[in-house]
Amino acid sequence: MRILSINKTLQYDGLSIITIQESELVTLPKIEEYTYIIINGGDGTIRRVIKILHTLKHTATIILNPTGSFNVIAKLHRVPKLNRVLHALSQDKTPQTTQQSYYSLNDEVFLFSAGNMGDLQHIFLAETLRFGILKNGMTKYVLAVLFLLPVHLIMTPFMLLSKRKFFIFTPAGFIGKFGSFYGRVTETIEIDLDNGYNHIELDGDVVTIKESTLSIKPLGSIEILS
Repeated sequence: MRILSINKTLQYDGLSIITIQESELVTLPKIEEYTYIIINGGDGTIRRVIKILHTLKHTATIILNPTGSFNVIAKLHRVPKLNRVLHALSQDKTPQTTQQSYYSLNDEVFLFSAGNMGDLQHIFLAETLRFGILKNGMTKYVLAVLFLLPVHLIMTPFMLLSKRKFFIFTPAGFIGKFGSFYGRVTETIEIDLDNGYNHIELDGDVVTIKESTLSIKPLGSIEILS
């Protein structure tokens, strides 16, 4: 059993753990030899790693070591502490896993969140505030919500009625669909943005999509150690 750790050097007695940076994953030789991949980081890091793994057609079990600001995926699956996981693996125990679906948006990938509504504005402003004492922690996100609250209260009803605005948040799957809000992606969603070079929020990342038409659909699933 070989374990790959991304973005953080880890050691544990009885385990073979190789460390690389996220940028090295796409060129890593013999990736099929790794049974488990530890992702150290937040939801954006998970998204980018899953995109690469999908391209490489590798289906290792994912171990999450959440160090981001929100860590939605880790909270959804109530992932255990990393030391507890590594101890179980060192004892040759087979931990429990759960499935997490992921989706494509043109050439990009996301796991739970995508949109060009208030989520995009919130991420933009929060990242602008990422300096000094606000660099780490949740404070910048709370401030972004407070600063944008008047805009959200006024604009959200209009955005929900717009065919060129959308927000997908799959943890709210019980809602289904409400205007341009989607709690589920069970079939292809086509959205015409009417212009190219659009900024889209994906799992807390802001990406630029050059096409004017978005095609969003289920793409696959991963096994997350829980």
